[in-house]
Amino acid sequence: MIDVLVVDDDFRVAEINAKYVGKVPGFRVAARAHSAAQALAAVERGAIDLVLLDHYLPDRTGLELVHRMREQGHGADVIMITAAGDVATVQQAMRLGALHYLVKPFTFAALRTRLDSYAALRRTVDRVGGRGVAGQEQVDRIFGALRTAPAPSAPGLPSGHTAPTTDLICDVLYGADHPLSAHEVAARTGLSRSTAQRYLRHLEQAGRLRLSLKYGDTGRPEHRYAWVAP
Repeated sequence: MIDVLVVDDDFRVAEINAKYVGKVPGFRVAARAHSAAQALAAVERGAIDLVLLDHYLPDRTGLELVHRMREQGHGADVIMITAAGDVATVQQAMRLGALHYLVKPFTFAALRTRLDSYAALRRTVDRVGGRGVAGQEQVDRIFGALRTAPAPSAPGLPSGHTAPTTDLICDVLYGADHPLSAHEVAARTGLSRSTAQRYLRHLEQAGRLRLSLKYGDTGRPEHRYAWVAP
């Protein structure tokens, strides 16, 4: 199993990311951290193979943490998962050895693709490492293991709907442990409530979500949506 440290200052986001990791075969969440100090302490305790790292942390940036880890000789691999999309931060992440860089918001499929490529990298290194010395072909195989292909677009979407937004909403519902309202989906995805309602209505009509009604003391019942297992 590949032991993963999930680092994000937002407790809710860290929990969602941890659930995503738990759904990928061969990976397990070894620890969660919400600050650079907590993350460094987890790495120092050992048994961390991969760090899923946010850049915006309360005590120092994620990349400052990576620099500190390398200074202290910690070799855990890093995949950045952050809203920081500026080119300077991306370049710095590359220079510090981040294996992938995933910009928020992202889908479960996008994260799984990168975790699968990381697992492939480890398998390739293990196979090549048994030979002691790597030739150019083996080196190319190691670097090639990290390549990811873009996910195909979902066909048959209504006008005005996009595949990334559809996937984002599906991932939120898939990872939820109870039915969610349009307001809750909007809060978890960063979309407006009206946009969330529009996508939820389509997904329910397409049979991918189950609609239920929650009745309160007064007013209209609240529509709540749950993922339908294929």
